[in-house]
Amino acid sequence: MSETAGQQHPIGIYLKVWLLLFILSAFSYAVDLLHVEGYLRWTLILIFMFLKAGLIVTIFMHVTWERLALKYLLFAPLIAIAVLIILMAMEGDYTFMTREIFFDQ
Repeated sequence: MSETAGQQHPIGIYLKVWLLLFILSAFSYAVDLLHVEGYLRWTLILIFMFLKAGLIVTIFMHVTWERLALKYLLFAPLIAIAVLIILMAMEGDYTFMTREIFFDQ
């Protein structure tokens, strides 16, 4: 039988990511415990959420060790969707502003 050596990742990186996820979760809970309100609250929660999701995808789903073509396949549509959402939000704000200017007189 031929024996092929599999790729081994050091356990230390997984432990460091677990610790970092724990710290980011603690920060997320601290935002709630400190009664941060308004846009700052949602901004902080979203930042911590995206950081945790990014760590999970890159390390635990092994995207870090994948080929560049697969990374483009995974992330290009997400970036395109994010850009389109931002453009739609900008257009919605513009439409709301123009309606307030012209119809509230």
